[in-house]
Amino acid sequence: MNFNLSEKTTRYSLLLVAACIVSLFLALGESLFNTRGEPREAVVALTMLTDGNWVLPINNGVDMPYKPPFFHWLIAVVSYLWGGINEFTSRFPSALSLTLLVLSGFRFYARRRGADVALLAAFITLTSFEVHRAGVACRVDMVLTLMMVAALYSLYGWVERGFKGLPWLGILSLSGAFLSKGPVGAALPCLAIAVFAWIRQCGFWRVLGKMFLVGLLSCVIPLIWYVAAYEQGGQRFLDLVYEENVLRLLGKMSYASHINPVSYNFMTVITGFLPYTLLVLMSLFVLRYRKPAGTVSAWWHRVKEGVRTMDDARLFSLVSLVVIFVFYCIPKSKRSVYLLPVYPFIAYFLAEYIIYLRDRHTRVLRSYGYVIGGLVLLSSILFIVLRAGLVPETLFSGGRHSGSNHDLFVGLCETPLTVLGTVAFVVPCAGAVFFYCNRHNPVRLIPGIISMVFGLFFALDAHYLPMILNSKSDKPMAEQIARLVPEGKVYSYRAEVCYANRMHPFTINFYLNNRVVPFDEFKPAEGYLITGGDDIEIFRERFPEYRVTEAIDFNHKSCDDRRMTKLYRFEKL
Repeated sequence: MNFNLSEKTTRYSLLLVAACIVSLFLALGESLFNTRGEPREAVVALTMLTDGNWVLPINNGVDMPYKPPFFHWLIAVVSYLWGGINEFTSRFPSALSLTLLVLSGFRFYARRRGADVALLAAFITLTSFEVHRAGVACRVDMVLTLMMVAALYSLYGWVERGFKGLPWLGILSLSGAFLSKGPVGAALPCLAIAVFAWIRQCGFWRVLGKMFLVGLLSCVIPLIWYVAAYEQGGQRFLDLVYEENVLRLLGKMSYASHINPVSYNFMTVITGFLPYTLLVLMSLFVLRYRKPAGTVSAWWHRVKEGVRTMDDARLFSLVSLVVIFVFYCIPKSKRSVYLLPVYPFIAYFLAEYIIYLRDRHTRVLRSYGYVIGGLVLLSSILFIVLRAGLVPETLFSGGRHSGSNHDLFVGLCETPLTVLGTVAFVVPCAGAVFFYCNRHNPVRLIPGIISMVFGLFFALDAHYLPMILNSKSDKPMAEQIARLVPEGKVYSYRAEVCYANRMHPFTINFYLNNRVVPFDEFKPAEGYLITGGDDIEIFRERFPEYRVTEAIDFNHKSCDDRRMTKLYRFEKL
């Protein structure tokens, strides 16, 4: 590859680096853990650091990790270098992965389709709802996405070179994908590249042999871990691997796991590209439509001719997104994050479409900019009105979600403003002013829109969401428990137990340094018990030999399962 980048490309790269730092890293630790997913992953890295087992750590007292360890290794290394594990270090690998995803996508398309469209595609990737959300969360999905997409870029370059040498970067990326979420992470990029090379008439058997070699080499490092993990976990580990990688694909898992219809995948991509989905919908009313001409056979011939004459980079993007999307339509288990690898490729086509609208239908872009500017203005006014005390608290009382609504109200009205939050509040307003001043300038129209969207995401991460979400977190409960029980195990109890995918108080457990274990696995003579809802009454019925007294009523719904949670003192009679 040619690394002699033009001055324009270098300038754009620095702009993207700055945008990623501001958008992803400045507010990365502002929000406490407020869902069970993030601390469930973070506690694996915490166990690695505290117990020294980097192969198959045991978390929550009994759990093996449900995924391979590459993501958790990254958290553990970052936390070790930082001096401790927290929200920032736990989310850092995801933020870094999104940064690298944006930069690698820009460099890939800048060389092949031009710096301007590559820059726009990079910003669309960064500021699409689903991608941005994954990039600031302690979840494995963004690391997996980077590994898969980086492998695709590298293997595409290998095809460009006529399969000369070995694509070691692609092989290592496939290994990283394998070690992030299992064999599908390595298999899908190989399949997509094989289809692309076959369409480009590289020879079926030649392509098959080359991709088999690459796939085989990418399995070497993961297999070392799998063997080491089997030596520790034995048959239980093999059963977990089989369920997560085979039964999940077949929809025959021992517990319900995101069972959704095929239509779910279409809807999740549409909503995942917000706010740009709105622009596409608005543009549909100004396009000219023509009736299909000729027979079905003639139409199919035109399609094949269009594919045959398509630019290699565009065909590669199309094949990659179609192969990945279609594959994830097959399993019964479907989640929005599974489709993250298609977003950089759709973003490229969306960037080309936005440039087309700028050249042919400027009014649509301008109208879209007014809508985004309206959202900026409305959110700013509503926040000022709330902080000024002009909205009565009773407006948020009553109804099914009165408790959550009240927490939201209190968070927005009473949370002290930080310097970062204040700056984040101003940024989208500045973007709106820039757009308004340049709305009739075709060159600055798209940058004006992107600046507002970028500002909205920054304001959400650094200003609005910490105020709203921190009130949901279980960290204050964990701090109360820590004061009462400064050391030793704390026990949890749930009446309904699914051992294949057991529910624990994950957030409290993380903030208590992995000291929470299930009561029924240990049945100690005395201690403290975390439970919620009506489970304490079932506990008394099932274990009449224990005397239980209430220790703390937190008066708070756990962010893990939305149940009122209490701490009890128990002792065996």
